[in-house]
Amino acid sequence: MKNKINYLLQDWQINQDTSFKSRLVLVMFRLNKIVINFPFVGQKISKLYCLFYQFIVEYILGIELPWDTKIGSNLKLIHGYGLVVNHETVIGANCTLRHSTTIGNKKLPDGSISASPQIGNNVDIGSNVVIIGPIKLGDNAVIGAGSVVVKDVPQSAVVAGNPAKIIRLINSSSTELYTRDLEKS
Repeated sequence: MKNKINYLLQDWQINQDTSFKSRLVLVMFRLNKIVINFPFVGQKISKLYCLFYQFIVEYILGIELPWDTKIGSNLKLIHGYGLVVNHETVIGANCTLRHSTTIGNKKLPDGSISASPQIGNNVDIGSNVVIIGPIKLGDNAVIGAGSVVVKDVPQSAVVAGNPAKIIRLINSSSTELYTRDLEKS
């Protein structure tokens, strides 16, 4: 029981300086992961809870964070309004998401739909960011506000712009700024 409570509240402390709304959304998100593993009778309850979660989080609070998204511990939501995350997205531990951000798949030239992004651990994503397609964001990456990310981002890179470009590498032994286009990396 104590493990379930710890799981349920794993994002609570990291969100102490954000809004109660962020805490509520994340507790509801984690609760769904617990409810869905109930035995057969609980599965019917879990379907009802999924609908309840979707109604409260998406329609009332304005955050599209599907209950089946894979998210590591200590997710930090700052504001959250207009946040859209595709259910196939994978988000690592200790990540920060800000308002008006979209993370999802895209339609490919052949008409099929791509996979969704895989976000590493300790990634900090600014507001008004778009991250789409079958891309990977490396651990400790920082995505600047207003960026459009359509290519992989290496570990410990700071990117910004439309399309996003590497500005610099964090903890690099060199102080040189990197401005190469992500398409060339």
